[in-house]
Amino acid sequence: MTDQTAPADPPHIFLVITDQQRFDTIRETGASWMHTPHLDRLAREGVVFERCFVNAPSCVPSRAALFSGIEPHVSGVLRNGQDWSCTWVGNLAEAGYHCVSVGKMHTIPYDAPAGFHERFVVENKDRFYEGRWFADELDKAIAAHGLTKPSRAGYRVLPDYRDRLGAVDWPLPAHLHPDSFTARTARWWLETRPRPERLFMQIGLPGPHPPYDPTEAHTRRYLDAPDLPLPEVDDAELAALPAYLQEKRRHDVDVDHDSVAWKLEPSADELRRLRAHYAANVTLIDEEIGQLMETLETTGYLDNAVVIFCSDHGDALGDHGLSQKWSMYEPVTRVPLMVWSPGRFEARRVPGLCQLFDVGPTILDLAGAARPEPCHAESLLPALEGDDWTGREIVVSEQAGDVSMTGARLVTMIRDARWKAVFVHGAGDGQLFDLETDPDERHNRFADPAAAGELRRLRDRLATWRTDTMLAGMDAFAQSR
Repeated sequence: MTDQTAPADPPHIFLVITDQQRFDTIRETGASWMHTPHLDRLAREGVVFERCFVNAPSCVPSRAALFSGIEPHVSGVLRNGQDWSCTWVGNLAEAGYHCVSVGKMHTIPYDAPAGFHERFVVENKDRFYEGRWFADELDKAIAAHGLTKPSRAGYRVLPDYRDRLGAVDWPLPAHLHPDSFTARTARWWLETRPRPERLFMQIGLPGPHPPYDPTEAHTRRYLDAPDLPLPEVDDAELAALPAYLQEKRRHDVDVDHDSVAWKLEPSADELRRLRAHYAANVTLIDEEIGQLMETLETTGYLDNAVVIFCSDHGDALGDHGLSQKWSMYEPVTRVPLMVWSPGRFEARRVPGLCQLFDVGPTILDLAGAARPEPCHAESLLPALEGDDWTGREIVVSEQAGDVSMTGARLVTMIRDARWKAVFVHGAGDGQLFDLETDPDERHNRFADPAAAGELRRLRDRLATWRTDTMLAGMDAFAQSR
Protein backbone atom coordinates (compact mmCIF):
# COMPACT_ATOMS: atom_id res chain seq x y z
CA MET A 1 0.00 0.00 0.00
CA THR A 2 1.07 3.57 -0.69
CA ASP A 3 0.26 5.90 2.22
CA GLN A 4 -1.45 9.20 1.53
CA THR A 5 -1.81 12.25 3.74
CA ALA A 6 -5.43 12.60 4.84
CA PRO A 7 -7.04 15.89 3.80
CA ALA A 8 -8.26 18.13 6.60
CA ASP A 9 -11.92 17.69 5.65
CA PRO A 10 -12.37 14.61 3.45
CA PRO A 11 -15.42 14.93 1.19
CA HIS A 12 -18.30 12.58 0.66
CA ILE A 13 -17.65 10.95 -2.71
CA PHE A 14 -20.35 9.88 -5.17
CA LEU A 15 -19.26 7.87 -8.20
CA VAL A 16 -22.04 7.61 -10.80
CA ILE A 17 -21.29 5.11 -13.57
CA THR A 18 -23.55 4.51 -16.54
CA ASP A 19 -23.18 1.50 -18.80
CA GLN A 20 -22.27 1.77 -22.46
CA GLN A 21 -22.66 5.55 -22.78
CA ARG A 22 -20.81 7.27 -25.64
CA PHE A 23 -18.82 10.43 -25.08
CA ASP A 24 -21.04 12.36 -27.53
CA THR A 25 -24.27 12.18 -25.51
CA ILE A 26 -24.19 15.40 -23.45
CA ARG A 27 -25.46 18.64 -24.92
CA GLU A 28 -23.07 20.90 -23.01
CA THR A 29 -20.04 19.04 -24.38
CA GLY A 30 -21.16 19.21 -28.01
CA ALA A 31 -24.13 16.89 -28.57
CA SER A 32 -26.59 19.58 -29.70
CA TRP A 33 -29.37 17.05 -30.35
CA MET A 34 -29.40 15.78 -26.74
CA HIS A 35 -31.64 16.93 -23.89
CA THR A 36 -29.45 16.57 -20.80
CA PRO A 37 -29.93 19.64 -18.56
CA HIS A 38 -28.60 17.99 -15.39
CA LEU A 39 -25.51 16.50 -16.98
CA ASP A 40 -25.06 19.90 -18.63
CA ARG A 41 -24.93 21.43 -15.17
CA LEU A 42 -22.18 19.01 -14.10
CA ALA A 43 -20.25 19.92 -17.25
CA ARG A 44 -20.67 23.69 -16.83
CA GLU A 45 -19.80 23.74 -13.14
CA GLY A 46 -17.32 20.88 -13.04
CA VAL A 47 -14.10 19.61 -14.56
CA VAL A 48 -14.63 17.84 -17.90
CA PHE A 49 -11.96 15.40 -19.05
CA GLU A 50 -12.46 15.60 -22.78
CA ARG A 51 -10.37 12.60 -23.79
CA CYS A 52 -10.94 9.76 -21.33
CA PHE A 53 -10.48 6.23 -22.67
CA VAL A 54 -11.46 2.88 -21.21
CA ASN A 55 -8.98 0.12 -20.46
CA ALA A 56 -11.22 -2.43 -22.18
CA PRO A 57 -14.21 -2.05 -24.50
CA SER A 58 -16.64 -4.19 -22.48
CA CYS A 59 -18.16 -4.19 -19.01
CA VAL A 60 -16.25 -6.66 -16.84
CA PRO A 61 -12.64 -5.93 -17.83
CA SER A 62 -13.29 -2.18 -17.88
CA ARG A 63 -14.82 -2.19 -14.40
CA ALA A 64 -12.23 -4.60 -13.03
CA ALA A 65 -9.52 -2.19 -14.16
CA LEU A 66 -11.40 0.83 -12.79
CA PHE A 67 -11.85 -0.67 -9.33
CA SER A 68 -8.42 -2.28 -9.06
CA GLY A 69 -6.09 0.16 -10.82
CA ILE A 70 -4.52 -2.78 -12.64
CA GLU A 71 -4.25 -3.16 -16.41
CA PRO A 72 -6.34 -6.04 -17.83
CA HIS A 73 -3.37 -8.02 -19.16
CA VAL A 74 -1.78 -7.95 -15.68
CA SER A 75 -4.92 -8.79 -13.70
CA GLY A 76 -5.92 -11.40 -16.28
CA VAL A 77 -9.46 -9.99 -16.46
CA LEU A 78 -9.81 -9.46 -20.21
CA ARG A 79 -13.38 -10.51 -21.00
CA ASN A 80 -16.93 -10.55 -19.73
CA GLY A 81 -17.94 -13.36 -17.40
CA GLN A 82 -14.58 -13.64 -15.60
CA ASP A 83 -14.48 -13.78 -11.82
CA TRP A 84 -13.32 -10.57 -10.18
CA SER A 85 -14.08 -8.77 -6.93
CA CYS A 86 -10.75 -7.35 -5.71
CA THR A 87 -11.08 -3.57 -5.40
CA TRP A 88 -9.59 -0.53 -3.70
CA VAL A 89 -12.90 0.16 -1.95
CA GLY A 90 -11.60 -1.50 1.21
CA ASN A 91 -8.88 1.14 1.32
CA LEU A 92 -11.60 3.77 1.63
CA ALA A 93 -13.17 1.80 4.47
CA GLU A 94 -9.82 1.72 6.25
CA ALA A 95 -9.67 5.51 5.85
CA GLY A 96 -12.98 5.89 7.68
CA TYR A 97 -15.49 5.84 4.82
CA HIS A 98 -18.79 4.02 4.91
CA CYS A 99 -18.96 2.41 1.46
CA VAL A 100 -22.25 1.71 -0.30
CA SER A 101 -22.85 0.32 -3.79
CA VAL A 102 -26.23 0.73 -5.45
CA GLY A 103 -26.89 -0.73 -8.88
CA LYS A 104 -24.46 -2.30 -11.30
CA MET A 105 -20.86 -3.13 -10.45
CA HIS A 106 -20.73 -6.25 -12.63
CA THR A 107 -18.47 -8.08 -10.24
CA ILE A 108 -18.45 -11.81 -10.83
CA PRO A 109 -20.12 -13.18 -8.72
CA TYR A 110 -22.62 -10.34 -8.96
CA ASP A 111 -23.10 -10.03 -5.19
CA ALA A 112 -19.43 -10.16 -4.13
CA PRO A 113 -18.81 -7.72 -1.24
CA ALA A 114 -15.98 -6.04 -3.24
CA GLY A 115 -14.94 -4.04 -0.18
CA PHE A 116 -18.33 -2.35 0.40
CA HIS A 117 -20.18 -2.30 3.70
CA GLU A 118 -23.51 -2.47 1.84
CA ARG A 119 -24.50 -3.54 -1.65
CA PHE A 120 -27.85 -3.21 -3.39
CA VAL A 121 -27.25 -5.07 -6.64
CA VAL A 122 -29.04 -4.24 -9.89
CA GLU A 123 -27.30 -6.05 -12.73
CA ASN A 124 -27.54 -6.26 -16.53
CA LYS A 125 -31.07 -5.84 -17.80
CA ASP A 126 -30.92 -9.01 -19.92
CA ARG A 127 -28.88 -11.70 -18.17
CA PHE A 128 -29.54 -14.44 -20.67
CA TYR A 129 -26.37 -16.46 -20.16
CA GLU A 130 -24.11 -16.46 -17.10
CA GLY A 131 -25.96 -15.68 -13.90
CA ARG A 132 -29.33 -15.67 -15.63
CA TRP A 133 -31.10 -16.94 -12.52
CA PHE A 134 -29.43 -14.56 -10.08
CA ALA A 135 -32.18 -12.48 -8.46
CA ASP A 136 -31.07 -8.89 -7.90
CA GLU A 137 -32.98 -6.13 -6.11
CA LEU A 138 -34.93 -5.19 -9.24
CA ASP A 139 -35.87 -8.81 -9.94
CA LYS A 140 -37.29 -9.05 -6.43
CA ALA A 141 -39.17 -5.76 -6.74
CA ILE A 142 -40.75 -6.75 -10.06
CA ALA A 143 -41.73 -10.13 -8.63
CA ALA A 144 -43.25 -8.42 -5.58
CA HIS A 145 -45.45 -6.43 -7.96
CA GLY A 146 -46.64 -9.69 -9.52
CA LEU A 147 -45.04 -8.76 -12.83
CA THR A 148 -42.64 -10.46 -15.23
CA LYS A 149 -39.28 -8.85 -15.94
CA PRO A 150 -38.72 -8.07 -19.63
CA SER A 151 -36.03 -10.24 -21.17
CA ARG A 152 -34.72 -11.60 -24.44
CA ALA A 153 -37.06 -14.55 -24.18
CA GLY A 154 -40.02 -12.19 -24.32
CA TYR A 155 -38.60 -9.78 -26.87
CA ARG A 156 -37.89 -12.61 -29.30
CA VAL A 157 -41.61 -13.21 -29.79
CA LEU A 158 -42.13 -9.70 -31.16
CA PRO A 159 -42.97 -10.01 -34.88
CA ASP A 160 -40.45 -7.29 -35.77
CA TYR A 161 -37.79 -8.37 -33.26
CA ARG A 162 -35.02 -8.63 -35.84
CA ASP A 163 -35.87 -5.20 -37.24
CA ARG A 164 -35.67 -3.44 -33.88
CA LEU A 165 -31.88 -3.74 -33.40
CA GLY A 166 -32.51 -3.92 -29.65
CA ALA A 167 -34.78 -0.85 -29.48
CA VAL A 168 -37.92 -1.49 -27.41
CA ASP A 169 -40.18 0.54 -25.12
CA TRP A 170 -40.10 -0.27 -21.41
CA PRO A 171 -43.37 -2.14 -20.83
CA LEU A 172 -43.62 -1.98 -17.02
CA PRO A 173 -44.38 0.96 -14.69
CA ALA A 174 -41.80 3.72 -15.06
CA HIS A 175 -40.59 3.47 -11.46
CA LEU A 176 -39.46 -0.10 -12.18
CA HIS A 177 -37.23 0.89 -15.08
CA PRO A 178 -33.70 -0.29 -14.18
CA ASP A 179 -32.20 3.21 -14.19
CA SER A 180 -35.09 4.76 -12.27
CA PHE A 181 -35.17 1.91 -9.76
CA THR A 182 -31.43 2.16 -9.13
CA ALA A 183 -31.50 5.92 -8.69
CA ARG A 184 -34.56 5.71 -6.44
CA THR A 185 -32.82 3.11 -4.29
CA ALA A 186 -29.82 5.39 -3.89
CA ARG A 187 -32.09 8.30 -2.92
CA TRP A 188 -33.97 6.08 -0.46
CA TRP A 189 -30.69 5.21 1.24
CA LEU A 190 -29.62 8.84 1.42
CA GLU A 191 -32.98 9.95 2.82
CA THR A 192 -33.47 7.19 5.40
CA ARG A 193 -30.03 6.19 6.70
CA PRO A 194 -28.11 8.11 9.35
CA ARG A 195 -25.50 10.22 7.63
CA PRO A 196 -22.02 8.77 8.12
CA GLU A 197 -19.08 11.06 8.78
CA ARG A 198 -17.66 10.08 5.40
CA LEU A 199 -19.64 8.36 2.65
CA PHE A 200 -18.49 6.73 -0.56
CA MET A 201 -21.43 5.74 -2.72
CA GLN A 202 -21.09 4.05 -6.07
CA ILE A 203 -24.26 4.32 -8.17
CA GLY A 204 -24.20 2.01 -11.17
CA LEU A 205 -26.96 2.85 -13.63
CA PRO A 206 -27.65 -0.09 -16.00
CA GLY A 207 -28.43 2.06 -19.06
CA PRO A 208 -28.10 2.99 -21.83
CA HIS A 209 -26.78 -0.56 -22.25
CA PRO A 210 -29.13 -2.63 -24.44
CA PRO A 211 -31.87 -3.56 -24.67
CA TYR A 212 -32.35 0.10 -25.56
CA ASP A 213 -35.51 0.38 -23.49
CA PRO A 214 -36.52 3.85 -22.29
CA THR A 215 -40.15 4.66 -21.67
CA GLU A 216 -42.22 5.57 -24.71
CA ALA A 217 -42.62 9.11 -23.37
CA HIS A 218 -38.86 9.61 -23.42
CA THR A 219 -38.44 8.11 -26.88
CA ARG A 220 -41.06 10.41 -28.40
CA ARG A 221 -38.73 13.41 -28.00
CA TYR A 222 -36.15 11.91 -30.39
CA LEU A 223 -38.00 9.81 -32.99
CA ASP A 224 -38.64 12.77 -35.28
CA ALA A 225 -35.78 15.00 -34.16
CA PRO A 226 -34.32 16.49 -37.37
CA ASP A 227 -30.78 16.78 -35.96
CA LEU A 228 -30.49 13.24 -34.55
CA PRO A 229 -27.28 11.99 -36.22
CA LEU A 230 -27.40 8.68 -38.07
CA PRO A 231 -24.39 6.59 -39.07
CA GLU A 232 -23.03 7.03 -42.57
CA VAL A 233 -21.28 3.92 -43.84
CA ASP A 234 -20.36 3.08 -47.42
CA ASP A 235 -19.35 -0.18 -49.09
CA ALA A 236 -15.71 0.86 -49.33
CA GLU A 237 -15.43 1.35 -45.57
CA LEU A 238 -17.11 -1.98 -44.85
CA ALA A 239 -14.82 -3.79 -47.31
CA ALA A 240 -11.77 -2.27 -45.62
CA LEU A 241 -12.67 -3.50 -42.13
CA PRO A 242 -10.09 -5.91 -40.70
CA ALA A 243 -11.07 -9.57 -40.73
CA TYR A 244 -11.99 -9.71 -37.05
CA LEU A 245 -14.55 -6.93 -37.50
CA GLN A 246 -15.92 -8.57 -40.62
CA GLU A 247 -16.44 -11.67 -38.47
CA LYS A 248 -17.96 -9.58 -35.70
CA ARG A 249 -20.57 -8.23 -38.10
CA ARG A 250 -21.48 -11.77 -39.14
CA HIS A 251 -21.53 -12.99 -35.54
CA ASP A 252 -23.77 -10.15 -34.35
CA VAL A 253 -26.34 -11.07 -36.99
CA ASP A 254 -26.33 -14.70 -35.87
CA VAL A 255 -26.26 -14.10 -32.11
CA ASP A 256 -28.53 -11.51 -30.49
CA HIS A 257 -26.32 -10.35 -27.63
CA ASP A 258 -28.30 -8.27 -25.11
CA SER A 259 -31.45 -8.52 -27.28
CA VAL A 260 -29.72 -6.78 -30.19
CA ALA A 261 -30.36 -8.71 -33.40
CA TRP A 262 -28.04 -6.89 -35.80
CA LYS A 263 -28.37 -6.44 -39.56
CA LEU A 264 -25.66 -6.12 -42.15
CA GLU A 265 -27.66 -3.42 -43.91
CA PRO A 266 -30.08 -1.79 -41.48
CA SER A 267 -32.44 0.78 -42.95
CA ALA A 268 -32.35 4.47 -42.09
CA ASP A 269 -35.66 4.10 -40.22
CA GLU A 270 -34.29 1.20 -38.17
CA LEU A 271 -31.15 3.14 -37.29
CA ARG A 272 -33.23 6.19 -36.39
CA ARG A 273 -35.35 4.13 -33.99
CA LEU A 274 -32.20 2.59 -32.47
CA ARG A 275 -30.53 5.96 -31.90
CA ALA A 276 -33.74 7.59 -30.67
CA HIS A 277 -34.16 4.90 -28.01
CA TYR A 278 -30.51 5.21 -27.00
CA ALA A 279 -30.69 9.00 -26.71
CA ALA A 280 -33.97 8.73 -24.81
CA ASN A 281 -32.40 6.36 -22.30
CA VAL A 282 -29.65 8.93 -21.68
CA THR A 283 -32.30 11.61 -21.11
CA LEU A 284 -34.11 9.31 -18.67
CA ILE A 285 -30.81 8.88 -16.83
CA ASP A 286 -30.27 12.64 -16.88
CA GLU A 287 -33.60 13.17 -15.12
CA GLU A 288 -32.66 10.67 -12.43
CA ILE A 289 -29.32 12.41 -11.91
CA GLY A 290 -31.17 15.69 -11.45
CA GLN A 291 -33.31 14.16 -8.71
CA LEU A 292 -30.22 12.59 -7.15
CA MET A 293 -28.52 15.99 -6.98
CA GLU A 294 -31.63 17.45 -5.33
CA THR A 295 -31.56 14.70 -2.72
CA LEU A 296 -27.86 15.25 -2.05
CA GLU A 297 -28.62 18.91 -1.47
CA THR A 298 -31.65 18.44 0.79
CA THR A 299 -29.85 15.82 2.89
CA GLY A 300 -26.83 18.07 3.35
CA TYR A 301 -24.30 15.89 1.54
CA LEU A 302 -23.49 18.58 -1.01
CA ASP A 303 -22.06 20.81 1.71
CA ASN A 304 -18.85 18.79 1.29
CA ALA A 305 -19.02 16.43 -1.66
CA VAL A 306 -17.37 15.39 -4.89
CA VAL A 307 -19.61 13.93 -7.61
CA ILE A 308 -17.91 11.95 -10.38
CA PHE A 309 -19.80 10.93 -13.52
CA CYS A 310 -18.47 8.45 -16.08
CA SER A 311 -19.30 5.35 -18.12
CA ASP A 312 -17.59 1.99 -18.51
CA HIS A 313 -17.42 2.11 -22.36
CA GLY A 314 -19.41 3.36 -25.34
CA ASP A 315 -21.47 1.90 -28.18
CA ALA A 316 -20.95 1.88 -31.96
CA LEU A 317 -24.70 2.28 -32.66
CA GLY A 318 -24.13 1.43 -36.32
CA ASP A 319 -21.02 3.54 -36.83
CA HIS A 320 -18.63 1.70 -39.17
CA GLY A 321 -21.37 -0.90 -39.69
CA LEU A 322 -20.94 -2.23 -36.16
CA SER A 323 -23.15 -3.00 -33.21
CA GLN A 324 -22.50 -2.42 -29.54
CA LYS A 325 -18.92 -2.65 -28.18
CA TRP A 326 -15.89 -4.98 -28.62
CA SER A 327 -14.24 -2.72 -31.20
CA MET A 328 -11.67 0.05 -30.76
CA TYR A 329 -13.33 3.01 -32.46
CA GLU A 330 -13.67 6.29 -30.55
CA PRO A 331 -17.44 5.94 -29.86
CA VAL A 332 -16.66 2.68 -28.04
CA THR A 333 -13.40 3.45 -26.23
CA ARG A 334 -13.91 7.15 -25.37
CA VAL A 335 -16.30 7.97 -22.54
CA PRO A 336 -17.61 10.97 -20.63
CA LEU A 337 -15.79 11.84 -17.40
CA MET A 338 -16.82 14.82 -15.26
CA VAL A 339 -15.87 15.75 -11.71
CA TRP A 340 -18.20 18.21 -9.97
CA SER A 341 -17.36 20.01 -6.74
CA PRO A 342 -17.84 23.79 -7.00
CA GLY A 343 -15.77 25.64 -4.45
CA ARG A 344 -13.26 22.82 -4.42
CA PHE A 345 -12.39 22.60 -8.12
CA GLU A 346 -12.68 25.42 -10.63
CA ALA A 347 -14.79 24.58 -13.70
CA ARG A 348 -12.61 23.81 -16.69
CA ARG A 349 -12.15 21.58 -19.73
CA VAL A 350 -9.13 19.27 -19.63
CA PRO A 351 -7.92 18.12 -23.07
CA GLY A 352 -5.14 15.73 -22.01
CA LEU A 353 -5.41 11.97 -22.43
CA CYS A 354 -6.44 9.91 -19.42
CA GLN A 355 -7.76 6.41 -18.74
CA LEU A 356 -10.96 5.53 -16.94
CA PHE A 357 -9.14 3.66 -14.18
CA ASP A 358 -7.35 6.91 -13.26
CA VAL A 359 -10.57 7.68 -11.37
CA GLY A 360 -9.50 5.13 -8.72
CA PRO A 361 -6.35 6.78 -7.31
CA THR A 362 -8.09 10.15 -7.72
CA ILE A 363 -10.82 9.02 -5.30
CA LEU A 364 -8.25 7.55 -2.92
CA ASP A 365 -6.25 10.78 -2.93
CA LEU A 366 -9.39 12.82 -2.25
CA ALA A 367 -10.10 10.56 0.72
CA GLY A 368 -6.53 10.41 2.01
CA ALA A 369 -6.67 6.63 1.58
CA ALA A 370 -3.81 4.33 0.67
CA ARG A 371 -3.37 3.24 -2.94
CA PRO A 372 -3.13 -0.46 -3.76
CA GLU A 373 0.04 -2.01 -5.13
CA PRO A 374 0.50 -2.53 -7.95
CA CYS A 375 -1.40 0.47 -9.27
CA HIS A 376 -0.96 1.30 -12.95
CA ALA A 377 -3.53 4.09 -12.75
CA GLU A 378 -2.52 7.72 -12.23
CA SER A 379 -4.33 10.24 -10.04
CA LEU A 380 -6.16 13.07 -11.80
CA LEU A 381 -6.06 15.25 -8.70
CA PRO A 382 -3.34 17.54 -10.14
CA ALA A 383 -5.59 18.24 -13.13
CA LEU A 384 -8.56 18.89 -10.86
CA GLU A 385 -6.54 21.33 -8.78
CA GLY A 386 -5.34 23.23 -11.84
CA ASP A 387 -1.71 22.14 -11.69
CA ASP A 388 0.50 21.86 -14.77
CA TRP A 389 -0.96 18.55 -15.97
CA THR A 390 -0.54 17.44 -19.57
CA GLY A 391 -2.05 13.97 -19.34
CA ARG A 392 -0.84 10.61 -20.54
CA GLU A 393 1.44 10.17 -23.52
CA ILE A 394 -0.57 7.14 -24.61
CA VAL A 395 -3.76 5.30 -23.70
CA VAL A 396 -4.32 1.59 -24.26
CA SER A 397 -7.40 -0.61 -24.46
CA GLU A 398 -7.39 -4.41 -24.68
CA GLN A 399 -9.88 -7.24 -24.97
CA ALA A 400 -9.46 -11.02 -25.25
CA GLY A 401 -11.51 -14.18 -25.17
CA ASP A 402 -14.99 -12.70 -25.07
CA VAL A 403 -17.85 -14.82 -26.38
CA SER A 404 -18.51 -12.21 -29.06
CA MET A 405 -14.92 -12.17 -30.33
CA THR A 406 -15.12 -15.15 -32.63
CA GLY A 407 -12.68 -13.52 -35.05
CA ALA A 408 -9.81 -12.66 -32.70
CA ARG A 409 -8.10 -13.92 -29.56
CA LEU A 410 -6.65 -10.58 -28.44
CA VAL A 411 -7.22 -7.07 -29.75
CA THR A 412 -5.19 -4.12 -28.43
CA MET A 413 -5.53 -0.41 -29.17
CA ILE A 414 -2.81 2.15 -28.52
CA ARG A 415 -3.54 5.82 -29.06
CA ASP A 416 -1.55 9.02 -28.60
CA ALA A 417 -2.60 12.61 -29.21
CA ARG A 418 -2.72 12.09 -32.98
CA TRP A 419 -2.38 8.44 -34.04
CA LYS A 420 -4.27 5.28 -33.17
CA ALA A 421 -3.23 1.71 -33.97
CA VAL A 422 -5.20 -1.48 -33.41
CA PHE A 423 -3.30 -4.78 -33.35
CA VAL A 424 -4.98 -8.16 -33.66
CA HIS A 425 -2.96 -11.03 -32.22
CA GLY A 426 -1.90 -13.48 -34.91
CA ALA A 427 -3.46 -11.49 -37.74
CA GLY A 428 -1.79 -9.79 -40.65
CA ASP A 429 -4.22 -6.92 -40.69
CA GLY A 430 -5.24 -4.27 -38.20
CA GLN A 431 -6.06 -0.58 -38.11
CA LEU A 432 -4.15 2.70 -38.15
CA PHE A 433 -5.79 6.11 -38.12
CA ASP A 434 -4.42 9.64 -38.29
CA LEU A 435 -6.94 11.28 -35.99
CA GLU A 436 -5.82 14.77 -36.92
CA THR A 437 -6.78 14.41 -40.58
CA ASP A 438 -9.31 11.59 -40.14
CA PRO A 439 -11.14 12.12 -36.81
CA ASP A 440 -14.04 9.89 -37.88
CA GLU A 441 -11.67 6.94 -38.46
CA ARG A 442 -12.78 6.18 -42.00
CA HIS A 443 -9.41 5.73 -43.70
CA ASN A 444 -7.46 2.76 -42.42
CA ARG A 445 -3.75 3.29 -43.10
CA PHE A 446 -2.49 0.04 -41.58
CA ALA A 447 -1.12 -1.12 -44.94
CA ASP A 448 -0.13 2.34 -46.19
CA PRO A 449 3.66 2.47 -46.80
CA ALA A 450 3.62 6.21 -46.14
CA ALA A 451 2.41 5.54 -42.58
CA ALA A 452 4.64 2.53 -41.87
CA GLY A 453 6.88 4.57 -39.59
CA GLU A 454 3.95 5.58 -37.37
CA LEU A 455 2.71 2.00 -37.23
CA ARG A 456 6.16 0.74 -36.23
CA ARG A 457 6.51 3.48 -33.60
CA LEU A 458 3.19 2.59 -31.98
CA ARG A 459 3.96 -1.14 -32.12
CA ASP A 460 7.26 -0.56 -30.33
CA ARG A 461 5.62 1.75 -27.80
CA LEU A 462 2.97 -0.88 -27.08
CA ALA A 463 5.62 -3.53 -26.46
CA THR A 464 7.41 -1.23 -24.01
CA TRP A 465 4.16 -0.43 -22.22
CA ARG A 466 3.22 -4.08 -21.88
CA THR A 467 6.63 -4.96 -20.46
CA ASP A 468 6.69 -2.01 -18.06
CA THR A 469 3.24 -2.74 -16.65
CA MET A 470 3.97 -6.45 -16.24
CA LEU A 471 7.24 -5.72 -14.40
CA ALA A 472 5.51 -3.20 -12.13
CA GLY A 473 3.06 -5.91 -11.13
CA MET A 474 5.84 -8.42 -10.50
CA ASP A 475 7.80 -5.93 -8.39
CA ALA A 476 4.79 -5.08 -6.25
CA PHE A 477 4.01 -8.75 -5.70
CA ALA A 478 7.61 -9.50 -4.72
CA GLN A 479 7.59 -6.65 -2.16
CA SER A 480 4.36 -7.92 -0.61
CA ARG A 481 5.73 -11.41 0.09
